[in-house]
Amino acid sequence: MPTARLLAVAATILAASAAVAQDSRFAKADTDRNGVLSRAEVDRGLPGIAPHFNEVDRNRDGNLSPDELRTWAAGRKSADRKGEGGFAEYFRRADANGDGALTRAEVDKALPRLGPKFDRIDANGDGKLTPDELRRYFDAKRTARGKTSAS
Repeated sequence: MPTARLLAVAATILAASAAVAQDSRFAKADTDRNGVLSRAEVDRGLPGIAPHFNEVDRNRDGNLSPDELRTWAAGRKSADRKGEGGFAEYFRRADANGDGALTRAEVDKALPRLGPKFDRIDANGDGKLTPDELRRYFDAKRTARGKTSAS
C-alpha cells in the first residue's frame, strides 16, 4: 500500500476514534440526559471547553449540542491546518450571529479598527464582509508593504 494511502487510512481511523471519544465525553457530561449540555454541565464535564462556551453556542440558546461541538472542533482543526488560526479565530469571534459574514455592526463592535475601512473592504457592496474579502484586503496591504501573502 503506498505511503500516502496508508497515511490517509490512518488519518481516517484517528478522526473516527476522536469522534467516538468526543461523543463518549459528551454523553458523560450530559448528566440530565437531554441531548444538550448546559453551561453548568460543560463547566463540570468538559472544563477545557468551558472558556469557549459562547463561541461554541452558535445558535445562542444557552446549550451546546453535539453538532455545535463537532462544528467548533472541526473549525479549530481546519484553521490550525491552514495556518490561519488567528484570522479564523478573530473572524469567528466577531461573527456574533454565526452567518459566516460580518455586518458593519459586528465589525464596529469586535474589530473597531476595521470599521472606518468597511466600505473599502466590502468588495461587492452587499454590506457584509466575508472571510475572502478580508483576506484580499489584508493580502493587498501586505503586498503594498512588500511582504508576501500569508495564504
